[in-house]
Amino acid sequence: MPNEPSGRQLQADLLTRYRQAGEASAAAASNDTLALPRRDPTAAAFFDVDNTVMRGASLFHFAVGLARRHYFSPREIAGFTVKQLKFVLSGSEDVEDMASATEAALSFIEGREVAELERLGEEVFDDSMVDKLIPGTLALAQGHLDAGQQVWLVTATPVELATVIARRLGLTGALGTVAQVVDGRYTGLLDGPPMHGLAKAEAVRAIATREGLDLARCSAYSDSSNDIPMLSIVGHPVAVNPDATLRAHAKQNGWATRDFRRREQVKRWALPAVAGAGGIALGVAVGYGLGLSRTRVYGVRPPGLG
Repeated sequence: MPNEPSGRQLQADLLTRYRQAGEASAAAASNDTLALPRRDPTAAAFFDVDNTVMRGASLFHFAVGLARRHYFSPREIAGFTVKQLKFVLSGSEDVEDMASATEAALSFIEGREVAELERLGEEVFDDSMVDKLIPGTLALAQGHLDAGQQVWLVTATPVELATVIARRLGLTGALGTVAQVVDGRYTGLLDGPPMHGLAKAEAVRAIATREGLDLARCSAYSDSSNDIPMLSIVGHPVAVNPDATLRAHAKQNGWATRDFRRREQVKRWALPAVAGAGGIALGVAVGYGLGLSRTRVYGVRPPGLG
């Protein structure tokens, strides 16, 4: 009987997969949206999207927009919902389970053209997502642009949708989950794990190497304790609209905190925060009136963080 891998080996394998996911995201990222000259070429700002730049989950808003455009059949919606409910209700934090659930959610785009999803992403953003943007966070991003720095989105959202959001906001570009593409069409599989947790930190490291950035001079912004790895590798981490765990971590480590929420806005916009695995399918289900309660899906967190 073959020997079981040790805990140290499993951890090393996990870190390798996260690194591969980050490198794949950086390789898929383009910075052709940068409109301003880089007067400060070694500094940049990295922004999480869901509940940092935008109220609620971007995948939720996108899925609802696709459903309204009859992108899915009722049978597809039912199939996605069953698969994602099983994952969410299981409470699994295993990276393999997250990847499987994300691929199940992405299966609806198998065989579809990338250009079609990008076009629909632009339509949905202009139609409904723009109203979910958080002005205070946008002002922070604009401050970095005005200083001649790059500004990147870093999100579990598929990179194509993330890039649409970055382009519409005039930002540098986006680092997101990378789905496999063959001949301009999606295969329905992922290129590595979802862009979540430690994978975000690895993506930031990879893009910093590519762009010649000094991470000690860079800033990062997020609402979630899942993003502590990304926040920890920059010189200027900022907790924006933080969850309780991140707020406590920020206070303990002397990080800046910005909160643009109002109590009535939180109540009104408390959409299911399904960033990461399962967002698309759950979003469609909610959009069709199934009324799922607010759910946060967590991934693997390195020991000692958060």
